[in-house]
Amino acid sequence: MTQDFNLKSALKQYFGFDSFKGDQEEIINSVLNNNDTFVIMPTGGGKSLTYQLPALITEGTAIVISPLIALMKNQVDSIRGFVDDDSVAHFMNSSLNKGELNRVKQDLRDEKTKILYVAPESLTKQENIEFFKSIKISFVAVDEAHCISEWGHDFRPEYRRIKEMISGIDDRIPVMALTATATPKVQLDIQKNLGMSDANVFKASFNRPNLFYEVRPKIQAEKQIIKFIKENEGKSGIIYCLSRKKVEQIAELLQVNGVKALAYHAGMEAAKRAKYQDMFLMEEVDVIVATIAFGMGIDKPDVRFVMHYDMPKSLEGYYQETGRAGRDGGEGVCLAFYDYKDIEKLEKFTTNKPVAEQEIARALLNEVVAYAETAMSRRKFLLHYFGEEWDEENGEGKNMDDNMVNPKEKVEAKDEIKLFLETVINVKEQFKPKHVVDVLIGKQSAEVKSNKHHTASFFGSGKDHDRKYWMAAVRQSLVAGLIGKNIEQYGTIFVTDEGKEFIKNPKSFMLIKDHDYDQMAEDANAITMNKAGQGGDPELMKLLKDLRKKIGKQKNLPPFVIFQDPSLEDMATQYPITMDELQNIVGVGKGKAMKFGRQFLDLIKTYVEENDIDRPQDMVVKGLANKGSNKIAIIQGIDRKVPLADLAKARGITDSEFVSELENIVYSGTKVNIDYYINDVLDEEHQEDIFEYFREAESDSIDEALEEFEDEYSEEEIRLMRIKFMSELGN
Repeated sequence: MTQDFNLKSALKQYFGFDSFKGDQEEIINSVLNNNDTFVIMPTGGGKSLTYQLPALITEGTAIVISPLIALMKNQVDSIRGFVDDDSVAHFMNSSLNKGELNRVKQDLRDEKTKILYVAPESLTKQENIEFFKSIKISFVAVDEAHCISEWGHDFRPEYRRIKEMISGIDDRIPVMALTATATPKVQLDIQKNLGMSDANVFKASFNRPNLFYEVRPKIQAEKQIIKFIKENEGKSGIIYCLSRKKVEQIAELLQVNGVKALAYHAGMEAAKRAKYQDMFLMEEVDVIVATIAFGMGIDKPDVRFVMHYDMPKSLEGYYQETGRAGRDGGEGVCLAFYDYKDIEKLEKFTTNKPVAEQEIARALLNEVVAYAETAMSRRKFLLHYFGEEWDEENGEGKNMDDNMVNPKEKVEAKDEIKLFLETVINVKEQFKPKHVVDVLIGKQSAEVKSNKHHTASFFGSGKDHDRKYWMAAVRQSLVAGLIGKNIEQYGTIFVTDEGKEFIKNPKSFMLIKDHDYDQMAEDANAITMNKAGQGGDPELMKLLKDLRKKIGKQKNLPPFVIFQDPSLEDMATQYPITMDELQNIVGVGKGKAMKFGRQFLDLIKTYVEENDIDRPQDMVVKGLANKGSNKIAIIQGIDRKVPLADLAKARGITDSEFVSELENIVYSGTKVNIDYYINDVLDEEHQEDIFEYFREAESDSIDEALEEFEDEYSEEEIRLMRIKFMSELGN
């Protein structure tokens, strides 16, 4: 009772809490009693407190092994804030200079430091091992312990030497292992490697009921991201991407669309990363865009959304990254964009690795695909993966994923499940799901042929259904406990006792059909093409053309000088009602918008209000100005009267492509003067001839002009004169 009282007093004194969460108190008591202790607790469950508190109240220094330098700094700052003493916590890693390292060692010798964070690489140095032998160590905590396992999502080879290094200091030191993600397989791997088979194991529920899980097809993902952020303005969020290049692009895209965002990845200088991390914590920026491969040491309780622009390499990685949302128990949206092409890219990254590593990576990726494509409760699927059962009807967090909010059709599959289980037994329970499904649908793959399954009586017995159907049957049979996966054999499946009972006495099995994201992408593209072909709202299009004609008459200009048809079609699709929106329309730049735009905007605004139009333009996404520098360079070159052929050559494009760029610049409303070039290729009389043609023409078609002049002028000459005409009269 005394210890219980002292623990609660210490909790209040150091952290300001009145009571422990979940198993925290039992875990701390296990550590205080010098037991090896293994803690599996999801992000946000209060994991770090279970080693920080015993370290603060125990004689000696606790060594915490952590893989993330950024996280070390964050944790040390946090502890110093609680205790108000800079010497109470330190870190030892490659970021320290010699003077700083000596100060840390002196505080350790003086027994001022209660918690020391070290990188695993620091423990490999013999001089550090010798130094640690000279000080009193209370216990060693291995944070992010999943890094030990090859089956973990963030495997670090140096982590597998930790036990050897601890033994080098003193093999009687109690060891604590902590992780936020561990499947049963990873858990066993960690215990075996750290020699903790007799450890007290504490496994908290992996269910985070406040998190909403959603997977969307990767169709116009940038637009979806910006729309989501605009609808959740001011909320903190993290976006994960596969590559550093994509991180930079998405961060820049957000910035040009008015979002306070920064990029964060391993290729940046440590000082810059630390600065950006602090800006995120201090809410100077709302969104951090980071690489999946780089774990962010962020301990921010009010992250409201975590997005995956690209799917990660494993469900452990996904779970840990989504776990950074809603750590305070408040709102947390976990939105992932799925495209199977991303999975194929990740598979390619493993091709140069040893076969065993490739098999592990592929098995982990298959789980990611299964999660993305499943139409069953995502929460149930995730929790099953981590060895936890959950009731989707009554469990905490029900209806907190897209599949439960918008359920897909269920079909009776009693006979099909029986057939599937029988096929698993018929192939001797020695193959992965893909092979079993190939046998069912009658696909003569190389593996099917080499095992002579194409000649078996059961080959093709399930060809009435497609691969998608059978993969859904595999996933749901797994979660229902009818089959199991042999992880050691990289995912071969076997029939459980429950499955054998099902074969004997089949009962109703309602199968939920998987998502078909490829089909969704095709459908979306078809809709886009269809819309593009329609040319927008036909009623508005007619009004816009009438207005264009009217303005042309007033200004004595052909209608195409005002705005071209593609611009009107885009207006009739996007319904712009402000100058900024008008400048996002195809072929409309600032100059063109300012000169002719006001009457068009007034007409569209009235039309939208009178017809109660739901505008896609209510969410404008500005693209990255990748051609902006090109445009500026061309205009500057023309101002300096550089020959057009030289300007084209400098850009690495043909003369014809250069003229197209120039047309785009002029048609969007920018004035250019290319007289210095035209005067060299056409005399004044011929220039006037073509100029007057365009003044009278109903269309700016080059083909019609060539026909009118009966090949008197070349196509390039007419195009250049059209540029001069549009620039002088339209801009």
